[in-house]
Amino acid sequence: MTITSVVAVIAGLGGLAGIAAMSRLRTLRSMVVVVAVVAILATLSGVVAGIVGMAIEGPAGNTVLVVIAVGGAVGLGAAFFAARRVVRESRRLERAVSAGDYTAPKGLPAELQGIADSLEEAYARERALEGARRELVAWVSHDLRTPLAGLRAMVEAIEDGVVTDPETVGRYHAQIRVQVERLSGMVDDLFELSRIHAGALRLSRARIGLADLVADTMDSAEPLARAKGVRLAASAEPVPVEADAGALTRALGNLVVNAIRFTPSDGVVTLRAFARDDAAWLLVGDGCGGIPEADLPRLFDVAFRGESARTPGSDGGAGLGLAIARGIVEAHEGTIGVVNDGPGCRFEIRLPAAH
Repeated sequence: MTITSVVAVIAGLGGLAGIAAMSRLRTLRSMVVVVAVVAILATLSGVVAGIVGMAIEGPAGNTVLVVIAVGGAVGLGAAFFAARRVVRESRRLERAVSAGDYTAPKGLPAELQGIADSLEEAYARERALEGARRELVAWVSHDLRTPLAGLRAMVEAIEDGVVTDPETVGRYHAQIRVQVERLSGMVDDLFELSRIHAGALRLSRARIGLADLVADTMDSAEPLARAKGVRLAASAEPVPVEADAGALTRALGNLVVNAIRFTPSDGVVTLRAFARDDAAWLLVGDGCGGIPEADLPRLFDVAFRGESARTPGSDGGAGLGLAIARGIVEAHEGTIGVVNDGPGCRFEIRLPAAH
């Protein structure tokens, strides 16, 4: 066999042996050392085969062997040092995670530092979500107790015979119906929000026009606006979008209903739809008097109350409408925001336009 064939066979066998060994190993240190040993043995086999093939003897052959031995020892030492550092830093990261330390340790190798920074960001998101969940549970529990207490009091009054005249009984029945519808709306909102947060919101997209969406939303909101004494004004261009009509109508309806609730009587709520910069825009304006600038970025957060003027009232649900609207809009690859404008606020939805 030629020298090349001999080297190839020896190196191949050494590589296969190294792969077999690493498949059984469970520590980074051992794997790095095996890689170094395989590389050194492959090099050594080539040099030895070269010495034998070229019949290098005497001092020259001994010198080559000594050089190979020294190089191998240095290579193994470097591999051991590298493996030791990788294991040490990995264990430092493991201890930080096990101890619940949400601050990523510094000075790690680049790859481990990237993992540590990602874990720190994930922990931060988890803490924020957990805080929002606790706040939401406390908020919804409070908003559920109020109508339930009223329902219990009215039912007990009717059952115990405290209220017997037909007029009062009829009024109690009407109030019970209103409270039951309010509770049903709160449960629907919670269910929708849970689907959004779980990524289970399924959209049935179709080509729709924003003008039809605006018309349907205005028709649905008209009774509430009339009862509140608020005037509705709308203008819409026939802008096409690829969207789930039902979901998008709910998001837009939440904004309009929210605007009506916080606009005083004789005020105006506006709804506009148009195309600009290769996007479809929906704008809802109200007369709420404005929102503190510090509260604007958090207005769509779950369970964010803000100033008392915008907390859920007796005519509202759990105050989740804005969070649901954001989830639906973002599911359509759109954005939603709010700015103070004139006598109130302007909510802005931006959606990709259909081509």
